[in-house]
Amino acid sequence: MSSNSPTNPDNQEIDLAQVSRKLSHAYENFLSWIFRGFLFIKRNIIILAVLFIVGAGLGFFLDRTTTIYNHEIIVAPNFGSTEYAYSKINLINSKIKENDVKFLKSIGIANPKLIAEIEIEPITDIYNFVSGKEQNFELIKLMAEDGDINKIIVDETTSINYTNHRIKITTTKIVDRKQIIDPILKYLNESSYFFDIQKSVQESTRLKIQANERTIAQIDSLLSNFSSISKGNGKSDKLVYYNENTQLNDVLQTKNELIQDVANRKIELINLSHIVKDSSIVLNVKNTKSLNGKMKFVIPFLLVGIFLFLGMFKSFYKRQMAKLKTGN
Repeated sequence: MSSNSPTNPDNQEIDLAQVSRKLSHAYENFLSWIFRGFLFIKRNIIILAVLFIVGAGLGFFLDRTTTIYNHEIIVAPNFGSTEYAYSKINLINSKIKENDVKFLKSIGIANPKLIAEIEIEPITDIYNFVSGKEQNFELIKLMAEDGDINKIIVDETTSINYTNHRIKITTTKIVDRKQIIDPILKYLNESSYFFDIQKSVQESTRLKIQANERTIAQIDSLLSNFSSISKGNGKSDKLVYYNENTQLNDVLQTKNELIQDVANRKIELINLSHIVKDSSIVLNVKNTKSLNGKMKFVIPFLLVGIFLFLGMFKSFYKRQMAKLKTGN
């Protein structure tokens, strides 16, 4: 015989009626809360308007007096000086945090209080990193076998070897290049060790350019002599024949390669003019991220919100105290 008692339909109807009454009561309380809020705003409309106007004025003042400006320098550390450049920038940033005015002035920054922060980061350029460099390509392939390629690209071990890096500087006012940028670049390029390497590499590059130019001149002389002989023998119409038998095509190709190499090395000399070479400088970009420049909107709503919260809390406190006195 089953022990389960049959469900009473009357009990179900009672439960549904109670739920319906509770929902209706909650809805009425919500409407009542809305109405009380409306009455509160109506009673305090002047105070709210004053708070909004005062907050807007204060916000405009803060936006004008607490502006933040960003500056960027794109640099290419030469002669294996990337880690050196990073350590120098990190040192400057630590001195800024420590408010070490003496140190900052010693490196040429006349007004250190303008600088809020400085940092350096790599510019991800995996294509240039592996282009024409088989060892780098094989390294990336090997590392990618054991991990996510995207993580490897931004990994410090990889990114420290990228050609270009970005120095980001934050200041509290508009600055010019002489105030901040030039002293920092000068400080980065003051290294006797890398200066000696620079002189050696530059001299080697110049010697290679001179050697290539002499070889090009010799090739031009050879071609000129061959042209004269061909004309003298009346065989200018057999030029293709002579090209195949005297390997002139290889000579011309060698000349073109040498010309291209000379051009590349002359560009390289320009890039090697500094230990840490700057290629692009952008100054005084106003920072509008986060709350920067938005205080004229934030402060008014913040003041009004605080006033409304205090009003709600006061009303809640009074109702609770009234319940305690009546014993409900």
